[in-house]
Amino acid sequence: MSYLQVSHLHSLQHPSAQEQGLHVTGVSWSCTGSVVACSYGRTDDGDWSNEKSCVCLWNLDRRSLRSKQADLVLDVPAAVTSVCCHPKQPALIAGGLYNGEVVVWDTSRTQDPVLAQTGMSADSHREPVYQVAWVPLQKKGEFGVLSSSSGGGVLLWLVDSDQGRMVLNAAYTFVRQQVPHSSSLKIRGGSSTVGVTTLALSPWDSDTFLVGSEGGLLLRCSFSSQTPAAVAPEGRSVSPRAPAVFSFRPSSGPVHSVHCSPFHRNLFVSAGTDGMVHVHSMLQADPLLSVRVSDWYVFQVQWSPSRPLVFAAATGQGEVQIFDLARKSLRPAATIQDGAPDQTATCLAFNGPNPRLLAVGKSDGTVGIWQLSSVLTEQSPTESFQLEQIANQVAE
Repeated sequence: MSYLQVSHLHSLQHPSAQEQGLHVTGVSWSCTGSVVACSYGRTDDGDWSNEKSCVCLWNLDRRSLRSKQADLVLDVPAAVTSVCCHPKQPALIAGGLYNGEVVVWDTSRTQDPVLAQTGMSADSHREPVYQVAWVPLQKKGEFGVLSSSSGGGVLLWLVDSDQGRMVLNAAYTFVRQQVPHSSSLKIRGGSSTVGVTTLALSPWDSDTFLVGSEGGLLLRCSFSSQTPAAVAPEGRSVSPRAPAVFSFRPSSGPVHSVHCSPFHRNLFVSAGTDGMVHVHSMLQADPLLSVRVSDWYVFQVQWSPSRPLVFAAATGQGEVQIFDLARKSLRPAATIQDGAPDQTATCLAFNGPNPRLLAVGKSDGTVGIWQLSSVLTEQSPTESFQLEQIANQVAE
């Protein structure tokens, strides 16, 4: 552990979730940076659709922070598989459930915090929702919720708070024959749909999003695509479209995480079961560089919000590795290891408003809050130039 670079502040726990054997499936900071939302569910195989779970919130600015008592507990009738705080409204939180539902909570409504939900309708996902994200809509200041599921779809929902429901606005489906072929892409048999494991929004271009799949596909996509998806309509109220416009070199196994750089419009990172983090250009099929992070899976990778050349990766070995591409060596600049090594680090989140804080969720139900040193959070004068050099190189 690089004690000079990181220090441990809190270990947040929700005892009843731990007694149930629930894992932390997602962590997300409120837009003010003071509250961390933690979702609980299961990351291992099994049928968790009737497993009761929760989303817990801790306010880290409180003097009386109690690490074993959340400030707010949102009880949920199914395992929660993903969570995302609203980028502008601190009381709003979106969640994806194991049973395919998408829910939006409003923590300012003390009696009934459920603001809107998809319910189990013909429009909703039929498989676990492994990612949710807030998407800016055409109308200024309004946001929808984007959700992805291993059943193959990415759905865009509008929040109808008057009716208490989510309204399907667009559906995107990935069919193998409609995926653009990169030279190295071998499409294996059948016309089956591609199961989506992760997605990322471009902060630079509101029409662009990225998806990673169970089969290792990595695709750049367009929200405005009008190409009809080559699938049976499945009874949804909107016709599914085929959004993929570019294929990156596929991985050997599922892609668990993608994240777009907040400092360069063409850079993103991806990670998955090969234990590597790949730094990509939006414009090239092959990665610009690949870093060995773990001998096991990488579950999440995220760029720093304050240092353009820094990213962190959560691994199946329970560590979080923080890399700094400004360094000569591609070895970690810092390693966070807390608790037993057999407890997977399932998720992590940098804190945008307070970049010195990093939240790390584990399969033992704990959330570690770590403070990063100024070395890992304060940008150097040449850093943007170095990032530009990486982005402009031709893939190896």
